[in-house]
Amino acid sequence: MYIAIAGNIGSGKSTLTRLLAARYRLHPVYEAVEENPYLADFYLDMGRWAFHSQVFFLAKRLDQHLSEINPRRRVVQDRTVFEDAHVFARNLRQQGHFSDRDWATYTALFQGVARALRQPDLLIYIHAGVTTLKARIAKRGRDYERAIPEEYLAALNQLYEEWVGGLKDVPVLTLPGDELDFVENPEDRRWIYQQLEVRGLQPFELFE
Repeated sequence: MYIAIAGNIGSGKSTLTRLLAARYRLHPVYEAVEENPYLADFYLDMGRWAFHSQVFFLAKRLDQHLSEINPRRRVVQDRTVFEDAHVFARNLRQQGHFSDRDWATYTALFQGVARALRQPDLLIYIHAGVTTLKARIAKRGRDYERAIPEEYLAALNQLYEEWVGGLKDVPVLTLPGDELDFVENPEDRRWIYQQLEVRGLQPFELFE
């Protein structure tokens, strides 16, 4: 089973990835945030660094997908390449940070390999409002994230709703991120596990 965890910046994707990997013996694939050499510059000047940052994420996630997701039977991923294209890159395009030339190049790169990518068997979407996202971003303390505008997070949320709402061939489990605290609250974690286990995922099974 390939489980993808989707959600805005600060929604809790990495934590949930770790929890599910441990409980269900899934191979975890994490977002390469700390490896992106453009990210700090991007948050200071999105117009200048948008294309560089998104192409880095695209290349990294495509490599992860082909090497760690396509060949494995049991895997959980913290944010997908599909979100990069349909949410993050599209948002930058709509906000005017991608030129026509850069957008055409980016979409050509993505579409050129998209057909070779395994689709999730289940997408877990953590929906959280901007207030919740800002609080969690502040709590984890990454300096370059502190100045992320609320308008940027709100625009991403809108595109997430459109993207998730338009999925036809991938089952979606939406988690109310403003209400659940699966980091601190064992009851909230148990509720999530129940939602997964009624969908056929069982703990303590071995992956290949």
